[in-house]
Formats: sequence, C-alpha cells, structure tokens
Amino acid sequence: MGRRKIEMKMVKDNSSRQVTFSKRRTGLFKKANELATLCGAELAIVVFSPGGKPFSFGHPNVESLADRFLNQDPYPSDENVAGSSKNGKGEKLNQQLTDLLKQLQAEKKKGVMLDKAIKVKSPLNRKTSINELSLNDLQKLKGSLEDLLRI
Repeated sequence: MGRRKIEMKMVKDNSSRQVTFSKRRTGLFKKANELATLCGAELAIVVFSPGGKPFSFGHPNVESLADRFLNQDPYPSDENVAGSSKNGKGEKLNQQLTDLLKQLQAEKKKGVMLDKAIKVKSPLNRKTSINELSLNDLQKLKGSLEDLLRI
C-alpha cells in the first residue's frame, strides 16, 4: 500500500505549524545543498518562519549571492569562486582519498613483506631462548635483524 497524497492547506494549530515548518525547512535546505553539490549551482534561499524569523541557506554563501543578484553582476569575483565548491573542493577531496588509499595499499603490502621476511629469515624457533643459541645462530639472527631494518 502506497502513501496517500496529503492535501496542501494551512496547518491550523500554531505548534504543529512550527514543527512542520522546521521539518520542511531542513528538507528544503538539504535538497538545495544536494542541487548545489551535484550540479555546481550557486543558490540562495531565504525563508521566514510563521513567527517572522528569517532562515537562510546559500552556496557558496548568501551574502555574496545576494550582492551579485542586487548588483546584477553576471560573473562572480575570484573571491566568490574560491569559496564555492563548484568543482575544485570535490576534486581535491577525491584526490586526497585516492592518495590515502594508495598509501594504505602500499603499507599493507609492506606489512605482508615484513611478515614473510620474519618467517623466512628467522633462524630460530620463537620458543628458543637467545641464551641457548650458538655463535653461528646469533650471527645469523643479527644478519636477519639488520635485513629487516633495511626493509
């Protein structure tokens, strides 16, 4: 069973109207943010609550967009573009993520190599005490530890 369409009419109870306004305002700002992020749009929204209190949302910010609208400046200044996340901010974050993932993969490979090196080059059993090793075994152990330090 689907959702029924609710008739659009003024909410009569003041407290219910305020709650409805708050929820709808949040949804409106969220959708506006998605539009700005996905499409690179610059937008400003000003909404007045039933009590007369103004709420605003702007991408990159309300002031620069309002000034641009009022002055009818068709091209944003470099300052406004720098503040927006049109493409640069998203690309920068994506590049950082890619770099960190590559670094993580490299560290994982290094860890696997170190584990293999420890297993292969260790001349002694983990249960063997150093005091029980011969001079030859101690020299082998020293060589393997030096090799591990170089990796």
